[in-house]
Amino acid sequence: MIKSAYQSRAGLQSPLAGRDGVAPSRVWLPEGPWQYLGQFMEQRFESLGVALIRARLQRGDIVDGQGRAVHYYTPYRAQQWLWYYREVAHEIPVPFDLQIIHVDEHLIVIDKPHFLPSIPSGSYLVHTAVTRLRKHFDNYDISPLHRLDRETAGVMLFCRRPEYRGVYQTLFQSQEVFKEYEAIAPVPAGVRLPRQLQTRMVPVPGEFRMQCVSGAPNSDTYIELLKQNAGLGHYRLQPRTGRKHQLRVHMQALGAPIVNDRLYGDGVCLPTSPDFSQPLQLLARRIAFIDPLTHVYREFASQRNLEQALCQ
Repeated sequence: MIKSAYQSRAGLQSPLAGRDGVAPSRVWLPEGPWQYLGQFMEQRFESLGVALIRARLQRGDIVDGQGRAVHYYTPYRAQQWLWYYREVAHEIPVPFDLQIIHVDEHLIVIDKPHFLPSIPSGSYLVHTAVTRLRKHFDNYDISPLHRLDRETAGVMLFCRRPEYRGVYQTLFQSQEVFKEYEAIAPVPAGVRLPRQLQTRMVPVPGEFRMQCVSGAPNSDTYIELLKQNAGLGHYRLQPRTGRKHQLRVHMQALGAPIVNDRLYGDGVCLPTSPDFSQPLQLLARRIAFIDPLTHVYREFASQRNLEQALCQ
C-alpha cells in the first residue's frame, strides 16, 4: 500500500505521497518582499516560464505543509515549505531493463544498464534507477549509496531504509569498498602498464567536464591491460578514490580515451539525445566490502558484457 505521506531524507513529513516512483519535491519560503505566493514562485522558478508556473498553481498542484492547495494570490508567509511533484517535459525513455542482483533487509543491488541515470536530474525523472526501484518495491525510502554516470553500466548499491544509509555511506567515504571496472580503449604507444595513476582533478571552468592539473593528487586509479586486439585494449580499472568522471579522465590522461566517450574522447560532443547504439565502453564489474551491519563479506558482480568483441 502506498504511504499516505512521504518522509523526506531531511526528516520532514510531506503531505504528498510518492507517486509512480517519484518522491515529492519541496521549496522553502524565505523572508522577502513578495505579497503573493505566485510572485515568489515566478521568481524562484524563472527558468520554467510564467505560463507553466501559473498553470500549476491554478490546477492546485502545489500544496502547503497541511496539504492545502496554494494559488497565485495566496498571501505569502515565510518560513515554511511548499510541496509539489517535479515534472519533466519530453523525457526520453531509456529502453533498457534494470536488473536486480540482490535484495535483503538493508540493501538492493542492481545491474544498471548504460544510459540510465542513477537519480533524477535535468531532463530525467521517471527513467532513473532510483525512481524505477521505488516504484517496483513501493518504497520511497530507497536511496543510492553511491552513483554511476548515466553512460556507465554495472553494479550499483541502494539502501532500503534511511536509518542504515549513513553507516553504509561511511564505507565509501573511508575507501573501504573495493570497486573494479572494465573498459575498452585504445592502447597508447610507449605507456607501461599496469600502473597506478594518481593526479589532481578539478572541474573545467564553466563546463560539466573534469581535468587533470598540477598539484597534490586527489584521485587514484590502478590501470591494467588485460588483452589487446587491433589497436584496442580490454582494461581492468580499480579506483581507490571516487572523483567525478575519474576513470574517464584518467584514461584520457593516459592517452587512451574510452570508446564512445563523447566527453573525453576525440572531438568532444554533447548530443541533444542519446545514441543508444553506441554505449560508453565502461562497466562497473564488481564491488566488495565487509557489511558494517552483519560483518559479513559481501561481493556482487555484473552479468553484463561490454559490446566490443574484444571482451568476449
